[in-house]
Amino acid sequence: MEESSFFVEGCKLLGAGFATIGLTGAGIGIGFVFSSLIQGLSRNPDVRGAMFGYAILGFALIEAIALFALMMAFLILNA
Repeated sequence: MEESSFFVEGCKLLGAGFATIGLTGAGIGIGFVFSSLIQGLSRNPDVRGAMFGYAILGFALIEAIALFALMMAFLILNA
C-alpha cells in the first residue's frame, strides 16, 4: 500500500472517532430527562401520565440525535 492510503485510512478512523463524541452528549441528555422525570414525580405524583409521555418524547428526540451521530461515523468509515 502507498503511504497516502495509510494516511487516508487513519484520517477516516480519526473522523469516525470524533463523530461518536455526539453519543456522549446523548447519554448525558437521556440521564437529564429521566432524572427530571423522577424529581417531578417525587414532587407531584398525580401527573404521572403526562410527565411520562413528555419524558418518552424527550428520550426519542435525544436518541434520534445519537443515531444521527452514529450514522455519520459509519458513513465516514465506509466512504
